[in-house]
Amino acid sequence: MSAARHPVRDVGARAYRIPTDAPEADGTLAWSATTAVVVTVHAADVVGVGWTYGHQACVELVRGELREAVLDREVTDVPAAWQAMRAVERNNGRPGLVSCALSAVETALWDAAARVCGLALSTLLGRAHETVPVYGSGGFTSYDDERLRAQLAWWADRLGTPAVKLKIGEARGTRVDRDLRRVRVAREAAGPAAVFTDANGAYSAGQAVRVGRELDALGVTWYEEPVSSDDRAGLRRVRDATAADVAAGEYGYDLPYFATMLADDAVDCLQVDVTRCGGFGEWLRTAALAAARNLDVSGHCAQNLAAHVAAATPNVRHLEWFHDHERIESALFDGALEPEDGVVRPDVSAPGHGMTLKEPDDERYRVR
Repeated sequence: MSAARHPVRDVGARAYRIPTDAPEADGTLAWSATTAVVVTVHAADVVGVGWTYGHQACVELVRGELREAVLDREVTDVPAAWQAMRAVERNNGRPGLVSCALSAVETALWDAAARVCGLALSTLLGRAHETVPVYGSGGFTSYDDERLRAQLAWWADRLGTPAVKLKIGEARGTRVDRDLRRVRVAREAAGPAAVFTDANGAYSAGQAVRVGRELDALGVTWYEEPVSSDDRAGLRRVRDATAADVAAGEYGYDLPYFATMLADDAVDCLQVDVTRCGGFGEWLRTAALAAARNLDVSGHCAQNLAAHVAAATPNVRHLEWFHDHERIESALFDGALEPEDGVVRPDVSAPGHGMTLKEPDDERYRVR
């Protein structure tokens, strides 16, 4: 008796642009809105949902070659679909928007596969943990001290997070005095929580070492992208000279990037963004590379999408509970998760990742 087939019947994509609730900036960029591209995969009587944060051009990539590559494939054969998508996009270049679009389709396929099986996504992938630690993230350089203090205190109080993170490296590293003063404000506001920093690649290597020694004296334990993540020698230099864990990897779009980052001993903890790296399958392969070197991985943003695969990752350290993405994911989806006591617990009572695109969606945000 042959098993029932559940072929992919259709793939859709929509872009949404959601304004920030205040001006936002980090060490190397300022923005007033964030674009999310949401993908739906239709198979049998279920709809799987995935998404990425990137340019609306991802919509056409999804609706075109990526859709054609997965149509009529068995929805549970996600690795085969992923290989087909990678093949058709070969000449368009894997890193960048192609990988973002591919990630959105791959995650939607896994969600649909889990729903067809009647299983929570973390159950289908195989759970290593029932909960995943989270840390509160925001603290933009555009915030004044009052707003910074209020936000970080809110993270620590509301989520019970063991750590909070702020942006430093303001104006491409030209305002170090303000960077350090803001870290002191964060240290006071966070109470017993640890303080993390993210320079978004704003400093030169020598400057990052000098700033890092000041951060060590202030008790900072996480020093993210002190230099550009493309400067692996600079990351290693900072790592060797400072006590805080050096982290990078959020701009990894393919497995060779992560392999090189690890081979160069550039980080203490490898960051992975499920909406960029290629999806859940590539996240797990990246985590395996890190595990081979006895290193942890940390989920970068897109926390509601990453929660289930993080629970299936033995060497996950934590998820970044990012201010912007919390707002966006709660606005676009029903079923968004709510951390408690410093951890998030993926819902295993609902099939897939448990989230559905709100219908009707909010017309204010739709990119036409």
